[in-house]
Amino acid sequence: MIITKTPFRMSFFGGGTDMKDYFEKNGGAVLSTTIDKYCYVTIRHLPRFFDYATELAYSRMERVKSNDEIEHPLIRNAMNMMDLHNLRLTYEADLPARSGLGTSSSFAVGMLQAFHAMKHEEADKKMLADEAIYLERTLCDEAGGWQDQIAAAFGGFNKIVFSSDGYEVMPVTMAPNRKDELNNNILMFFTGFTRNSSEIQKINNETSIEDKNIILKRMLEMVSEAEDILMDETSDLDNFGKLLHESWNLKRKTGKAITNSGIDALYEKGMNAGALGGKLLGAGGGGFLIFYVQPDRQDAVKKALSDLMYIPFKFENDGATIIHASPETNEFDVKRDS
Repeated sequence: MIITKTPFRMSFFGGGTDMKDYFEKNGGAVLSTTIDKYCYVTIRHLPRFFDYATELAYSRMERVKSNDEIEHPLIRNAMNMMDLHNLRLTYEADLPARSGLGTSSSFAVGMLQAFHAMKHEEADKKMLADEAIYLERTLCDEAGGWQDQIAAAFGGFNKIVFSSDGYEVMPVTMAPNRKDELNNNILMFFTGFTRNSSEIQKINNETSIEDKNIILKRMLEMVSEAEDILMDETSDLDNFGKLLHESWNLKRKTGKAITNSGIDALYEKGMNAGALGGKLLGAGGGGFLIFYVQPDRQDAVKKALSDLMYIPFKFENDGATIIHASPETNEFDVKRDS
């Protein structure tokens, strides 16, 4: 039996510049971190007592006789890609799917790591990220960028730089007290809305390319500006929050499904209560809102958004990990009668 633990990511700046069509021509970069909210994938070979070959438990249950009958596209394509059969797979998570935290990509990374372990294969973080990108963007033909898979696999607080040559993960090294201050100044709230990020991305891609590229160029510049704020201990950390506000005002112009009147109203409540900046995580349309809030204003912001669920979190550094691996006994793995 194999159990993997994969973090979700929180992206601050540069979202949209991690799209392949964009960064191959213009370059791209994102500033993001992983947080101590995880998904867990458990797999084992399914004993052959049953009239089905594979059992899958996620938000629903699937019992199938062949991989091609699997309805979940990530699982079906991953099992075929790695030539795995006769499995029991379960998925659990600390936070809901389709909520802007890269949950689908974290699942893909965790599942692939479990599959490699099942086959007694070594898989480093880059391999996991690359395979998850291929699985989601090519095999499943899902619209989106590359940042989620990379963040989930590598973990930590990183600047990820994209180019026509691929990507490079560059850890952002902050003084521990400064990193703690940043963590403590960010509040996260669940809007209660979930959505399919691939579908949202397709709608957002309808925005005028010329106008969008101008905005994305500025959003790309903000990645380095935000990194400078974090790295320079003499810089006022509150500028990070103010830059978030500028970035959000730009991002909401990059696609018609980024926000809506309900989300705009929630964001305005947070800002009016004292937040310096914030954003909606992910492709848009719902999920989690984060705000940068000075300590003396945090109670006011929480009160203003009391209808939403407040989610405490901590930055994490480990990325995708195997937390359990035990040998399986095959003494009961008898063949079915033909």
